[in-house]
Amino acid sequence: MLAIITIFFPVWAIACSVVAFCFPHPFVLLKPSIVPLLTFIMFSMGLTLTPADFRRALTRPKAMGLGVAVQYIMMPAAAYWLSRLLGLPGDLVVGMVLVGSVAGGTASNVITYLAKGDVALSITMTLLSTLLSVLVTPYLTLLYVGQTVPVPASAMLLSIAKMVVIPLLSGLFINRVLGERRQRIEPWLPFLSMVAIVTIIAIVVALNQANLTQVGPLVFVAVILHNGFGLGVGYAAARLVGFDIKIARTIAIEVGMQNSGLGVALASQYFAPLSTLPGAVFSIWHNISGSILAGFWGRADHKGGY
Repeated sequence: MLAIITIFFPVWAIACSVVAFCFPHPFVLLKPSIVPLLTFIMFSMGLTLTPADFRRALTRPKAMGLGVAVQYIMMPAAAYWLSRLLGLPGDLVVGMVLVGSVAGGTASNVITYLAKGDVALSITMTLLSTLLSVLVTPYLTLLYVGQTVPVPASAMLLSIAKMVVIPLLSGLFINRVLGERRQRIEPWLPFLSMVAIVTIIAIVVALNQANLTQVGPLVFVAVILHNGFGLGVGYAAARLVGFDIKIARTIAIEVGMQNSGLGVALASQYFAPLSTLPGAVFSIWHNISGSILAGFWGRADHKGGY
C-alpha cells in the first residue's frame, strides 16, 4: 500500500501545492520546519546505504566522474544563462543557480529504477555529488552570483555539512547497528521521505503565493528548460563517450534531477523568499518529467529503443 501511494508522488506534490496556494497561512507557519524536514530526508537516505555502496563507486570511476563533472559544470552554467536570457530578476537568478549547483536528488534513485537504469550507480553518484556539494555548492553560487548578490559561502558550507553530511552519516551508522532489523522500517522510508518533500514544496509555495501569480509562468519555463537540458546533456555525454543505454539513462537522470529541496533550504536561510521559488517549482517538475521519462524508457525496452 505504501509503495502504491509513493508511486503517485508527483500527484501529491501538485495537489498539496494547489492547496498551499489557495490556503497559504497554515503552511507559512511551518517555515521553520524546512531544514529539519530536509535533514530527515538525508537521514533516511543514509539508512538505505551500507559501506558496500561506497566501495561500489570504485568499480565505475569513469561513469561517476563523467556524471558529476557534467552536473557541476553544465547545470549551474545553464541555470545562470537561461535566467539571463529569460530576463529573470536577481533573486530568481540566485534561486536558479542554487538549484543548478546542488547535488543530485534522492528521487533520482527511484526514477532510475523505474527507467531500467543502473540503480547501484545512481545511489553512488548521488552519494558522491552530495558529499562534494559541501565544497562545490557554496563556491559555484559565489562564482555565478557573488558579484551582485552577497553569498555567505562559508556559512552555506557549514549549513550543507549540518543538513547533508551529518544526517547521511548518522543514517549509515544506524543502518549498520540495526543490521537485518532495518528491514522492518525500510518500507516506510520512501513514504516518509515523500511526505517530507511534499511538505517542503507546500511550504515554499505558500511563502511565495503572491510571487507565483506575478512571475510563476516564467519560472516554470526556466525550470522546464533547465531540467530538460540536464536530462539531454547527461544522456548525450554518456553515449558520446561510449557508455551503454543503461548507464546513459542513469547519468541523464542524475544530472537532470537536482536536490532542489536543498536548494530551497539554502535559499530560505540566506536569500530573499523569491529565491526559493525555482527550487519549489523544480521539486514538482523534475519528478513529473522523470516519471514520464521512466515510463517512456520502460516501454522502449520492449521495442529495443533508447
